[in-house]
Amino acid sequence: MRVALPVPLPRLFDYAAPGGSTAGPGDVGRRVRVPFGPRELVGVVAEVGPADDATQALRTALEWLDDGPLLQGELAASLRWLARYTHAPLGEVLATALPAALRRGEPLPDTHAWAWQLTEAGRTALPGLKAGGRPHRLATLLAPQARDEDALDLALVGWRTPARTLATRGFAERFAVPASQLAPAPQAGPPLHAEQQRAVDAVAACSGFAALLLDGVTGSGKTEVYLQAIADCLARGRQALVLVPEIGLTPQTLARFRARLGVPVHALHSGLGDGERARVWTAAARGEARVIVGTRSSVFVPLPDAGLIVVDEEHDGSYKQQDGIRYHARDFALVRAKALDVPVLLGSATPSLESLQNAVSGRYAHLRLTRRAGAAKPPAVRVLDVRKRPLEAGLSPESLAAISAALAAGGQVLVFKNRRGYAPVLLCHDCGWSAHCPRCSTAEHPHPMTVHAGGRRLQCHHCGHRASAPPACPDCASLGLQPQGVGTERIEELLAARFADVPVLRIDRGSTRRRYALEGLFGTLGDAPGILIGTQMLAKGHDLPNLTLVCVVGIDEGLFSADFRAGEKLAQLLIQVAGRAGRADRPGTVLLQTHHPEHPLLLTLISGGYHAFAATELAQREAAGFPPFAPLALLRAESQQAQPPMAFLQAARRVLAPHAGRDAQGMPTLLLDGPVVAPMPRRAGVYRAQLLIACDQRPRLHAILDAALPDIYALPEARRARWSLDVDPVDLY
Repeated sequence: MRVALPVPLPRLFDYAAPGGSTAGPGDVGRRVRVPFGPRELVGVVAEVGPADDATQALRTALEWLDDGPLLQGELAASLRWLARYTHAPLGEVLATALPAALRRGEPLPDTHAWAWQLTEAGRTALPGLKAGGRPHRLATLLAPQARDEDALDLALVGWRTPARTLATRGFAERFAVPASQLAPAPQAGPPLHAEQQRAVDAVAACSGFAALLLDGVTGSGKTEVYLQAIADCLARGRQALVLVPEIGLTPQTLARFRARLGVPVHALHSGLGDGERARVWTAAARGEARVIVGTRSSVFVPLPDAGLIVVDEEHDGSYKQQDGIRYHARDFALVRAKALDVPVLLGSATPSLESLQNAVSGRYAHLRLTRRAGAAKPPAVRVLDVRKRPLEAGLSPESLAAISAALAAGGQVLVFKNRRGYAPVLLCHDCGWSAHCPRCSTAEHPHPMTVHAGGRRLQCHHCGHRASAPPACPDCASLGLQPQGVGTERIEELLAARFADVPVLRIDRGSTRRRYALEGLFGTLGDAPGILIGTQMLAKGHDLPNLTLVCVVGIDEGLFSADFRAGEKLAQLLIQVAGRAGRADRPGTVLLQTHHPEHPLLLTLISGGYHAFAATELAQREAAGFPPFAPLALLRAESQQAQPPMAFLQAARRVLAPHAGRDAQGMPTLLLDGPVVAPMPRRAGVYRAQLLIACDQRPRLHAILDAALPDIYALPEARRARWSLDVDPVDLY
């Protein structure tokens, strides 16, 4: 039998079946533990047949890990397609598709849910527990009746630690319950407006595969369309998979789905433990999980009764895997939906240019939601020219006055700055020294460390290296070290001092590391006047009905970038951030601070909206031969030394160059740009370089890669650098 193993080699490995058994076609897709050099690995049987080398004695696999195939049918076929498309070893692709516990060879878990209840000792002890403490609050929640863990996630942030405390003292116990017992009675949703109803009807009319782009302005009620389409899917006895960006998956999102659909909704995301992720994956494979809501890797769950796939915020960059197997969850969702013969619904207020072009060309049905739901109106947008204006922590006098007025009127304010920390640079005012990361800097490309904690701590946001800020300049001993620039912490410091009578909450990666920390911060704010300061975490997925003002600080960095996607990313970010304002019956205002008020991107967005920008950008992409009109691939290499990545990429270029040709019009069919050092040449002590591969047609690109990769793998230089291939790269870094 031929086994796919999780190793970076483009081949299968021959083994004899374990324990004197005989492998047959029914064993394809079954996990097996095998010896591999001095190690033992868990692989998946990919083929059964004669050994590649009949003269060589076969090693015997150690044990079967499953009674039958774990990866089979549509999912197995789709994963083989993914291996071909990404030009990645099949073993690594199959391993990526499995939860970590199953990759390690652990058995399939039980799929029941878990609940907690007070013991008799706990009921007796409840009056004596410290009032207001988390054990007391949890015991009070459990006193009337047992609660399942999903309900506890919603009722009490951080309940797991006090649960362990109560269990240790014998006051509470955990017990298994069938998932079917957790299904609430479905609740009716609000009436749909005409555009929403047309979208729901379009999904319902699909008798098989169809790709539908739900293109709706922020606050237009796209989630209601999802919920009704999923309810229709469930009524037909089918499963639904909903993909969301990582930051959009909150307990409130899950609670809304559970309340509306009347079935257990299974969450799958990086915040879960390995055992829980394996449980949800297994429940989906058995058809027990009827609705799965999850982040990027959820696209790999088995769907034996598939009826619908939804991709919310389909434009979001977090759907692209940036290491290992570089797949795009949205694109793989389309592949799976076609193989499963079910509709796939892609939703966004700012669709990716790839999806918009597919809608224009007729490959996708284009469903529009052009107005906000209910009485909500689009926010008024003003561009503030801050040239020659005094700025405090990056905020202009006009912005500060608007914040004061919004708070006085009882509203909430969002100040958006897409840079966490206190300041991006620590600079010596006397000699010009600045703090650089020792693991990410080179002589030609010094990389600054971000100032945190009001100037007391330095941190690199790329590799995580931390250091205390020096008391004096290491070069000239001056005490004139000053943080330069503005981050979210500096804005928080200013606004907390100026508006001390309202909560000022910073929401970025640093303040939301703990599980459910984000929900705790929103709970602190409530509906009362207050200020949120945040990064792109706040740009999507959050409905704040009392938010009446959005101030966007520091957008100029995104206006001038070498990345051809930078304009698209900035336009999407601005529209999404602006969309947080005025989502209920109170009007909203958006202030965009800039030193470049005449920039074409801003003028187009303000006058014509996102679709006017997209039309202009698509025309420029087509003229330049960039995606979505021509495919790209990026060959990356890295090493602890500076020379091996460039040496490997130069050798790889020599392999690829003979495949270049010209089309009937005399235009080149293959362009090789580089190799060059990466835009960030060194990261975490590793030197990085890249070679960009552009082609006129996607089939030709894959044919060239198929022909060239065996020779690239065989290069002597390939053994001296770690390298990877990214087809359809999103970030050219």
